Amino acid sequence: MKNSLTENPGLKGWHGSLELAYAQSGTATQMVSAKATAPLKMQRPFYPEGEGVCHSVILHTAGGIVGGDSLGQSIHLQENAHALITTAAAAKIYRSMGEVARQTIQIQVDSGAYCEWLPQESIIFNGAIYRQDLRIELAPDARFLLWEINRFGRSARGETFVQGDWRSQTEIWQQGRPLWIDRQHLQGSESAVASDHALGGFPIVATLAWIADPVTPELVQEARSLWETRSSSSDGEAGVTRLTHGLLCRYRGSSTPEVRNWFSEVWQLLRLRFIGRPSCPPRVWPI
Repeated sequence: MKNSLTENPGLKGWHGSLELAYAQSGTATQMVSAKATAPLKMQRPFYPEGEGVCHSVILHTAGGIVGGDSLGQSIHLQENAHALITTAAAAKIYRSMGEVARQTIQIQVDSGAYCEWLPQESIIFNGAIYRQDLRIELAPDARFLLWEINRFGRSARGETFVQGDWRSQTEIWQQGRPLWIDRQHLQGSESAVASDHALGGFPIVATLAWIADPVTPELVQEARSLWETRSSSSDGEAGVTRLTHGLLCRYRGSSTPEVRNWFSEVWQLLRLRFIGRPSCPPRVWPI
């Protein structure tokens, strides 16, 4: 699968790219191809679960994304491969002087393969202008799990997202048929920070989506119960929805560890139910 992002020498900023391919060899999943241009880079694969699951860590060596950057990733899981892909640290989307920072990600998951796309938190600085497009092509019998955790403003500094523009579009397709399309847009303003229809006073919004096997109402309730056990000590909000082809979890709150821990519990639930193995947090995640 080719990367559709082409470099335009008239643009400013980084024009980095990453192309990955995974294949099953016997009982092992191997990274059979890895091509990267700065500022993107790959760590060597890890196998904390054994050779069947390839853990991969993407590095962004520039430290953050600025206006004018155009980054493209193209990832292909061949038949029966199982890869868990994460990032080495939180992504930082810096304040822009007017130019858009863009990231385009394309993932192809062949029959019998399973991709877990679990990046660490993204911090959207006040004044950032950012657009992310994520498109996944799933073959029949393929599975895909993603989560994304976005923090708007550097909360520790008291910063809120009162300027800037953030757009995220995720599309999952199977044989020309859309399985799930999610478009989000937040224009920075005082009203967006406060509105119940936007951030509702919270800095973090997060999504977990499982697109593969249909889930039962009982599994949806289990995922809700996992949140309810921690909600009494939280001011955050969460919801779980049954999709035609999977499960959707949403979070709005103030704590990255809180949402990551809840998502990890849902991930464990899905892993045991559909894969028959427990979840295994990547070694680069904070404890």
